[in-house]
Amino acid sequence: MENLLVFINIILAIILIIVILLQRSEGGALGLGVSQDNFTSARSVGTFLTKFTSIIAALFIICSIAIVAISRDELRETQSVLEKEEEENSNIPQIPQSK
Repeated sequence: MENLLVFINIILAIILIIVILLQRSEGGALGLGVSQDNFTSARSVGTFLTKFTSIIAALFIICSIAIVAISRDELRETQSVLEKEEEENSNIPQIPQSK
């Protein structure tokens, strides 16, 4: 389950990067390259990309929180490092001490 969520999270991250780069920036550096003649359609594309970015970002955050919650549950089942070390030392045969 955790592997599936990590895969979905990676896909969402890639989609989020692409959608952010498609948006029209204030300086116009990485925007769609639309001219001022077609301003109304540029505005509708901008609002669609903004809404789509918000949805993808929310899904990315929810997926990330789910991954953390699942991994914390798995960590609770394990013991601390000191407890593991004590168990390993108790399983090692002891050398008999001579008198």
